[in-house]
Amino acid sequence: MRIKFPLRRRDGPADAWTKCPSCDAQTFNKQLERNLRVCPTCGHHFRMSIGERIDLLLDVSTFEERDAGLESGDPLAFHDQKPYPDRLEAARVKTGLREAAVWGTGAIDGQRVAIGIFDFRFMGGSMGSVVGEKLARCFEGALAERIPAIVVSASGGARMQEGTLSLLQLAKTTAPLTRLDMAGIPFISVMTDPTTGGVLASFASLGDVILAEPRALIGFAGARVASGTIGEELPEGFQSAEFLLEHGFVDAVVPRAELRGTLSRLLRLVPVAAADEGWPAEDQRAWGPIGMLSDLAERFGGAVSETIGIDVEGTRAPTNGGPPDAAPAPGDRADDNDPSGVAPRAEEDR
Repeated sequence: MRIKFPLRRRDGPADAWTKCPSCDAQTFNKQLERNLRVCPTCGHHFRMSIGERIDLLLDVSTFEERDAGLESGDPLAFHDQKPYPDRLEAARVKTGLREAAVWGTGAIDGQRVAIGIFDFRFMGGSMGSVVGEKLARCFEGALAERIPAIVVSASGGARMQEGTLSLLQLAKTTAPLTRLDMAGIPFISVMTDPTTGGVLASFASLGDVILAEPRALIGFAGARVASGTIGEELPEGFQSAEFLLEHGFVDAVVPRAELRGTLSRLLRLVPVAAADEGWPAEDQRAWGPIGMLSDLAERFGGAVSETIGIDVEGTRAPTNGGPPDAAPAPGDRADDNDPSGVAPRAEEDR
């Protein structure tokens, strides 16, 4: 005789659990959220959304988004498996965001900061024209208000659908850091999983302090591509945050639960310089990644000019405190209408 049980086992919702990619442990989603999206079994750090990052790092109700209305266009009319505008719309529906990054102002333990945050869910956090513009405005806003700048990166690099325009963002996001460096305003770069490609090759690696989350993937190109390019076997885990810490590329690997407190201490240890201090006169420059690169460029100016065809010596400021070399006056050119600004060679040199 068949026995009927009064209660039947019901299937739970499929999205109630998350499987850890590192240890294969199943974690209840509510428990994962309470644990800051860190696996309680092995410590794997799952990726976070922009809203979750804001709640993690900033004081309650202090974040004010800037330039929220900026949206990407389609200047190249790019089309692969689907048109670029369709990909953008799909990413907006999926994430509720207009772009892969937001920026604004907020406070960490009462200390005001300008902060930019990436969301990897939006087209892999790729950096196109709008993302580059937002980050540049983040740095410029920090300079105008004289507050520290922080960027939390999670990106696959430049956005291929915008071609060369996306590569121009490397220069756009790096240039304002020179002015921050000169003004004595700190920039803290936080690398999360993953930070790769053009984002790593530009602003993310130029922080006065560079932090990383545990086991974050950090590298310019994939491991297979890097190994094939140099023709050598690379050590295992060479693109992990821990490996880069060991070799001096990052300053600290900070667990997510300690990240807010670490940023708060750094903001007190690396304060904004007084407004009248500026960049020291003559050759005494304040230390910083941009200043260090500039010193190297001047020290090895001849080698640089021979390699890339730029006359570094001709544009170097004199060391006696005088003004920089003056640019040629318009009357000195052979043709003032020449947009290149370069006078043609003399007839006898041709």
